Amino acid sequence: MRSRLDPLTIAAITIAIIAVSSSGPLIAYAAAPALAIAFWRNALAVGVLAPVTLTRRRAELRGLRTDHAWRWSVLAGLALAGHFATWVPSVKMTTVATATALVATQPVWAGLIALWQGRRLGRWTWVGIGTAVVGAAIATGADFTQGGTAFVGDLLAVAGGLLAAIYTSLGEKARSRTSTTTYTTVCYSVCAAVLLGVCLLFGVELTGFDDRTWLAIIALTAGAQLLGHSMFNYALHKVSATTISVLILLEVPGAAALGWVWLGQAPPAAAWPGIALLMAGVAAVILGARRPAALPTPDPVDVDLPARDG
Repeated sequence: MRSRLDPLTIAAITIAIIAVSSSGPLIAYAAAPALAIAFWRNALAVGVLAPVTLTRRRAELRGLRTDHAWRWSVLAGLALAGHFATWVPSVKMTTVATATALVATQPVWAGLIALWQGRRLGRWTWVGIGTAVVGAAIATGADFTQGGTAFVGDLLAVAGGLLAAIYTSLGEKARSRTSTTTYTTVCYSVCAAVLLGVCLLFGVELTGFDDRTWLAIIALTAGAQLLGHSMFNYALHKVSATTISVLILLEVPGAAALGWVWLGQAPPAAAWPGIALLMAGVAAVILGARRPAALPTPDPVDVDLPARDG
């Protein structure tokens, strides 16, 4: 039995939801190329995590090669780079609300990956997948009729959700052999290195931004990348992983509200029923699975909890 929620846990969950909800609006607000934003949020996170790993978990870092955790961590970093290379540009091309809703299909893709791996899916999981697919079709169809880059942004957001699911699946293998901090440091480092190479290859500017843009990138790193899911991980002491997974879906209306109030963005009216169906379907997938999986988000927890790390 989990104890009743205390004010500190409620505050942690509230802060976490606000932090992750700010990701899309901050990306849209920052006057920098999407790939540059993706690189810096990972590079800055490595700057925070690496000193901790190198001083407190040096022996674990050296031992990654012995149990293949290094391979899984590197592969997860490659998948995470692919996720950011699709998800971040999508926010620049479509509305914050639509992009956030479509990338939140990660649990749906995770369920399909589990099916491909030979696991059986329950009835409610299939209902959720079907509902989410219909919702996504309605939301993207509304953007398709609008023309411009919105539909391409929708497709990139869906790809971002798929790559996030692959990243999580690979990360589960690594996390069974290593702590969160060590795994995340390696994973973020690989992701940042890949994104840096892509930026240099295509001549993407990495510097010369105004102060407001740098503040947005720092806030993105401190909020969604580090603080948000650290608070969710703290709340796991009192709240089940399934409940946390559903609560993270509040990122979608939170991001939509911030995008509307702060940036004056709103999806086409025809997209709202699709977004609602999409969220209902994803929630059904999470509740139907009822398994202690990684949080349905590409921004992993960056603190260690004995109950999860062993």
